[in-house]
Amino acid sequence: MMRPVSDISVEAARRVSVVCTDIDDTLTEGGLLLREAYAALWRLHEAGIGVVPVTGRPAGWCDCIIRQWPIEAVIGENGAFAWYREQGRIRELAHPAVASRDHRRRLNEVRKAVVTSVPGARIARDQPFRRYDLAIDFREDPPDLGFDAARRIAVLCREFGAEAKISSIHVNTWFGDYDKLDMTRRYLMSVKGFDEVALRDEVIFCGDSPNDEPMFGFFPLSCAVGNVRDVLDLITRRPRFVTVHTHGRGFAELVDTLLEKRSVRA
Repeated sequence: MMRPVSDISVEAARRVSVVCTDIDDTLTEGGLLLREAYAALWRLHEAGIGVVPVTGRPAGWCDCIIRQWPIEAVIGENGAFAWYREQGRIRELAHPAVASRDHRRRLNEVRKAVVTSVPGARIARDQPFRRYDLAIDFREDPPDLGFDAARRIAVLCREFGAEAKISSIHVNTWFGDYDKLDMTRRYLMSVKGFDEVALRDEVIFCGDSPNDEPMFGFFPLSCAVGNVRDVLDLITRRPRFVTVHTHGRGFAELVDTLLEKRSVRA
């Protein structure tokens, strides 16, 4: 059962050193990055807490995000890579399982099958900026096809042997055995030096959609913004905590709660 975010304990809040967060419909609403969410990112930065967006968005967007947002790293294309800051430079950690050969031709076959079989399915407008995956838009731009169509798209993708994850706006599909959680663990362990205890004690994750399920299932401090209630029938491993507010205001609620708990005197 999901508990209110206010139930996070003072002790747990004090242990947090990294906040990992989805972007679409977790920091944004209607495609816009909300002022409350962006201000919350700055509050975390100023408090010395690292922020790592973990997103299905493309490499091109991630290049902008790592350069312009107050964050320490960004994980893109559902775990294909991590870009992080180190001594004033931006470095890359690529997942070893990303498909580097013939994946564009294979993804093109998936694309043809999907747009032929699912009326209204179309390639996401951010596709030109992607390296490793194919993003199929089912509700970012109109018309909104709904989650039943997203399920059909995901099934078609898997028939080609591809991975497929449903976000709040896209179905992302790729060839390679990785996901958001696998790349997050790799980044935190190989770059930050976390061990298994630190992974579970010092990280909080915030998300909103089915492709965040691996993160919800792994991190004891997992939280969803309020709009997760719209897709709970698609999520088996649910977050431990949930905010009252939705979208970026929900993320700001989480950050406010975290910082308030950390400031409580012992």
